[in-house]
Amino acid sequence: MKKLFTFLITILFIGITVPSATAVENEIVVITETTHRNFDGLFRDDLLAQSLAPTGRLGELIYVPIKTNRIWVIDPALVDEVTAMTNKYSLVNKTPGVGSDIALSWITQLRYVTSRNQVIALAYGNPDIKLAKRLAPSELKMYFSYGNESLSKNLIRLVSTRPSFTPTKTVSRLNNSQRISYTKNRQRLTELSRVVEDAELKALRAKLAILLSPSLNRENRNYFSLQAIKAVKNEVGKLSVNEGKYRLTSAQVKVPVTVTNKYPVPVTVDLWLTPDNFKVYTPNIREITIAANSKLQLSMDVSVVAPGNTTIQAQLTDSKGNDVGESAMLSLNLTVIDSRVAWFTTGAAIILFLAAVAQSVRRIRRSKK
Repeated sequence: MKKLFTFLITILFIGITVPSATAVENEIVVITETTHRNFDGLFRDDLLAQSLAPTGRLGELIYVPIKTNRIWVIDPALVDEVTAMTNKYSLVNKTPGVGSDIALSWITQLRYVTSRNQVIALAYGNPDIKLAKRLAPSELKMYFSYGNESLSKNLIRLVSTRPSFTPTKTVSRLNNSQRISYTKNRQRLTELSRVVEDAELKALRAKLAILLSPSLNRENRNYFSLQAIKAVKNEVGKLSVNEGKYRLTSAQVKVPVTVTNKYPVPVTVDLWLTPDNFKVYTPNIREITIAANSKLQLSMDVSVVAPGNTTIQAQLTDSKGNDVGESAMLSLNLTVIDSRVAWFTTGAAIILFLAAVAQSVRRIRRSKK
């Protein structure tokens, strides 16, 4: 009886301890890649197609049997690029891409092989988290939220986000001038986002995160930093005030000013008008709504105070007075005099004339003595 009891205790102990001793840890699969697509949507090269093939680096990661103990950590920007390749796409040298079928197969396999596993979305573009926190902590939150939304859409399932998870210890080598450029471009797009709700604008804002990616070598950092400047300039130019030159011949005049909106949504802004001197006065124009893909001509009320030349800086702003986009310069040539100035000038002339007469009289009197 004692031996039987000892045997049962031993079996129970083995039954409890064996599973923990043989438990299999989760396999973490990280899927990231240096971007191959410019900010304008064109692909810099077609090397990504080679990597997506079953024998390529990215292909070997997913063309594997399904396992239940995997965790997938994925850069949503990469999946966005692959998704873009599933349709007809072009390279910067104007030749068509040849990887559409490979990309479609890769996306299909990725959805299949991850279907039973947890998927973690990295911040969009896989930026250096520490650098992003230092340069733009609020924007980093956007990179995470946009990445989660994008990856969920492309995989047709819900994914999770872990801001504390970093797939690599390498850091971005972005130099100081490139960091300044990134910050300026980010700020310009953020300003624009306050008044424009547009998917392409949001996508460009998120794609700036690739500039902070540790995977970029020096050549790529230089290349994509310049590409970002061009892309942001083009984006900001979609909402603008047309510059112009005007000749004013009246003391009170309405000057036509044109505002252009190339976005597919209506935009409401204010227009701040700042003369560079006191020769004119013009009030700001509030709550201007420009219809989608259209131009709107406004009437700028100008009161001329003195003749000469002046330049008015026309700046679009949001409702709180924050600048939106680039300012425009309106050059005015003033050939009229305000009535108040005319009276003042005339009065001064009369006084000078009387003073001259008085001086002449005094001279005549002195000469007679």
